[in-house]
Amino acid sequence: MTELIQRTDEQRLAEFMARIERGEKIEATDWMPDEYRITLVKFMQMHALSEVMGALPEKEWVPKAPTLARKLSLMAKVQDEMGHGQLILRVAEDLAVPLGKNREDLVNELFTGQAKFHNVFHMPAPTWADAGIIGWLVDGAAVVSQAALLDSSYGPYARVLQRVCAEEGFHIQHGESICLALAEGTPAQRQMLQEALTRWWESLLLFFGPAETTSASATILLKYRFRTKTNEELRQKFFSKYVPRIWSLGLTLPDPDFRWNESTQLWEYTAPDWSKLKAIARNEGPLSQYRLGLRRISYEQTRWVREALLGGSSARAV
Repeated sequence: MTELIQRTDEQRLAEFMARIERGEKIEATDWMPDEYRITLVKFMQMHALSEVMGALPEKEWVPKAPTLARKLSLMAKVQDEMGHGQLILRVAEDLAVPLGKNREDLVNELFTGQAKFHNVFHMPAPTWADAGIIGWLVDGAAVVSQAALLDSSYGPYARVLQRVCAEEGFHIQHGESICLALAEGTPAQRQMLQEALTRWWESLLLFFGPAETTSASATILLKYRFRTKTNEELRQKFFSKYVPRIWSLGLTLPDPDFRWNESTQLWEYTAPDWSKLKAIARNEGPLSQYRLGLRRISYEQTRWVREALLGGSSARAV
């Protein structure tokens, strides 16, 4: 009997891999190997929580936006980011049911340190120019990464990303508009924009992760074609799309060695301090604990809404 079960599992895995090789989409109710399910839940959980936590740096600027139009635009962006978090959490929750987890569990793991959120959202945003850089370049980096996942082998995630990427395109326009206005403004405004770019450059490099990674999760994601591009391929694509635009505004990259190599057809750059990424993963970034504290307070203050809608202790995270 044991041999029969083992042979059946091996056949299922072979059929599963054949489907992926053919470019078919895997659905939540399909059979899948445990490592596929567990790794995808973790990946989507981080994406969802990053959308939620990513709203916090910009939320800080809603009361201080320079005009009513900018304030309304920023409020709409914050609302979109929260909505993206909920959409992706719903997709992750469906996949997590066989693991005995619901949405409440996925969110609570943020507070226990079992779940992470993206490195860029651990950083301060002290000026209005930071809000522009986040909208233009941070969201730009996110779309480069997310667009590469539109062909993901997991169907529900690939489909929800179509909406997310479409809305993120508007967010990039919002951020670019802020940066253009500052670049065309007073010398003080141009200086503020340059300082914000300098402040965020290393975080943008860290965004995509190390060029060479042997982590188990990265290997599994590529193996099952949940993602098909490496960290460095995505970072190079980001450079090609956004560096010429940065230069066109008369801004300077804080890396004197940054250049295009004609022979390799690649951008060369000074590697960031990767130890900072490891510290952020431990929630030891500049504003990690502050932002987690804000999210924890908000989560507890709105618990009564979840309980009223869904009933007592069984209420799920929203």
